[in-house]
Amino acid sequence: MGNFLQLYRSMDGRIGRKTWWLATIALVVVVLILEFVILTPLGLGPMPNLAAAASGDPAAASAAALDSLHRAGWVGLVMSIIFGLPILAIGVKRRHDRDNSGLDVKIFYGLSLLLNLVQALGLGTSMMDLGNGVSVPTPSLPFSILSFLIGIFAIYMLVVLGFLKGTTGANQYGPDPLLVGAAAAA
Repeated sequence: MGNFLQLYRSMDGRIGRKTWWLATIALVVVVLILEFVILTPLGLGPMPNLAAAASGDPAAASAAALDSLHRAGWVGLVMSIIFGLPILAIGVKRRHDRDNSGLDVKIFYGLSLLLNLVQALGLGTSMMDLGNGVSVPTPSLPFSILSFLIGIFAIYMLVVLGFLKGTTGANQYGPDPLLVGAAAAA
């Protein structure tokens, strides 16, 4: 149990791809359970107010759509802050396995927080009028560009963290996790 907790709360050492994938999947499952099983029934989840959309009032439906975008931004921001240390810990340790400081993980995390904050504050959206009193929230051009660039950065991070082999043997961040696991099994 101590190693399990250490995995999520310390940025020291190295972890291999398998450990990173399992730890990431576990975090995703916990976040999904929190968001959709606990927060959504309380009205705090990222889901839109479907009753307003079904009422037939276009203004109410538009307001509900905009509100759901802002709420999703706040929920994403709060969840990112709550799970910040575990996210950073497994990401930085995985980068350590490739003999990297993990600065790119920290930059990616900061940009993701910024994107959630911009969305939560409503700075990245405007209402586009479709006529007949119907308007829909639309991302602004700067928000779309920022989202696109962060998406490209996310693909880079996924490849580096999840698919590239770590440094063979010991490096400045510790022993090879594959060799440590093999020695413990022997």
